[in-house]
Amino acid sequence: MQVAIITGASSGIGFGCATKLAEAGMAVLGVGRDKERLAELAQTIDAPDRVATLALDLTDDDAPQRIVDAAVTRWGKVDFLINNAGVGSPKPLHETDDESLDYFLGLMLRAPFRLARDVIPHMGPGSAIINVTSTFAVVGGLRGGAYSAAKGGLTALTTHIACQYGAQGIRCNAVAPGVTLTPMVATRLEDDRFRKINTEMTPHQRLGRVEDVASTVAFLCSEGGSFINGQTIVVDGGWSSTKYLSDHALNSDWVPR
Repeated sequence: MQVAIITGASSGIGFGCATKLAEAGMAVLGVGRDKERLAELAQTIDAPDRVATLALDLTDDDAPQRIVDAAVTRWGKVDFLINNAGVGSPKPLHETDDESLDYFLGLMLRAPFRLARDVIPHMGPGSAIINVTSTFAVVGGLRGGAYSAAKGGLTALTTHIACQYGAQGIRCNAVAPGVTLTPMVATRLEDDRFRKINTEMTPHQRLGRVEDVASTVAFLCSEGGSFINGQTIVVDGGWSSTKYLSDHALNSDWVPR
């Protein structure tokens, strides 16, 4: 039985990844901060021998060791690490104070770095690390600030791990979602500017769903993805790779700034 650790598993993409990998028959350790939502995850998976949860702050100094110990004590190994935990609503560079900078970098770069470092000794050939980054690591992004910096660093970490440990049979890839319909994004879509930037510039009939990202992560953990290493798979409906504008946007009156 394969074993997967998923961070940020109490909601959104992490919750979806955990349930998707459990459906594939894996044992899952879901890590997050919300005990009630983690209990809901365990209930959803409904396989006591294949699910465990751990509520903690991923930025705590002892967090990586506690996570690895929980998985190895329960199942004896780790096959997959999904570094997914994150936070949204960043500010541009000139509006970002040091406290916010440290928090974004701590949660979305330092924490996955440290967790990967502690997990790798317990991984064997055929295992993999998947880092959930963002389209803002691909294109920078308006108002990306510390978020873009953290996710961009995570992309570079991905290629380093792929190069350094690939010969041991340990792969590493990144999945970069665009705007995905999660609770974290729901409030931002209430902002007219944010909604237009994403809906009018995505050459697809809808925005991303958790299932889109979870399915991509599951593929990278499957035999079908076993020769993919050091790559970023962007899941955004074409938003970051095209210059698309919807008919509505093209036919709207332009207002001078």
